[in-house]
Amino acid sequence: MRYLNPILILLPTLLFLLIGLRWLIEPAAVAPEFGFDLGQGLGRSSQVADIASFFLTGSLCGIAALITQNRTWLVPTMMLCMFAALGRTLAWLVHDASFATAQIAIELIITSMLLVAYRRMK
Repeated sequence: MRYLNPILILLPTLLFLLIGLRWLIEPAAVAPEFGFDLGQGLGRSSQVADIASFFLTGSLCGIAALITQNRTWLVPTMMLCMFAALGRTLAWLVHDASFATAQIAIELIITSMLLVAYRRMK
């Protein structure tokens, strides 16, 4: 059981790191995986910067939590995931977007994993 927390933190941390780096390195390949076309000009700049920063911030906070053993570092990543799930739900309710069941489920699972780790840390 002593390895449960590092696993709960490391899995989403590595996932976020890989996604963030892919947005910086090959945005045209990763954009369709998120359900949209890569924009042009300033739109492309915003997509790459904003989405990469979302995932890289989440991963760096996970790394900080693992290194320092300070559970406070898990809060930003949990907030990012919860606000993403909320935003997707509101987009469906208010803006006629498709309901993103799989994406919301992943965001809630990651939040739950980190919440379990948060509660187990001192």
